[in-house]
Amino acid sequence: MARWLFKSEPNVFGWDDLVAKGERGEEWDGVRNYQARNNMRAMKLGDQGLFYHSNIGKEAVGIVEVVALAHPDSTASDPKWECVDIKAVKRLPRAISLEEAKAEPRLKDMVLVNNSRLSVQPVSDEEWAVIMELAGL
Repeated sequence: MARWLFKSEPNVFGWDDLVAKGERGEEWDGVRNYQARNNMRAMKLGDQGLFYHSNIGKEAVGIVEVVALAHPDSTASDPKWECVDIKAVKRLPRAISLEEAKAEPRLKDMVLVNNSRLSVQPVSDEEWAVIMELAGL
């Protein structure tokens, strides 16, 4: 199982919005970056990810699961843009801020630490374990 990180501005679509969508989850639409799109194309059903509040808060707040494979983004007029659907699994007991991730030596190679602008990014198993430890899981 691969691990990922999904970034969203909480004042546009935050963790509570995803939780409210329930088991059916939500299309992770609006991504217009080739690398982020290609990351979604690589996802498999059941892959997990971190839900990250960008701009406001700048912190990982929850765990999500991929519930639909890459498909055309309903908000795009160009079929080259695809997205997956994700659902909320669990709120992290303690949010992990970007500042904390940058200060943690074991996360020095994490994409979030080195390219915080990429909206959908991979997370290694080792990085996932560190985040879960810091979050209290």
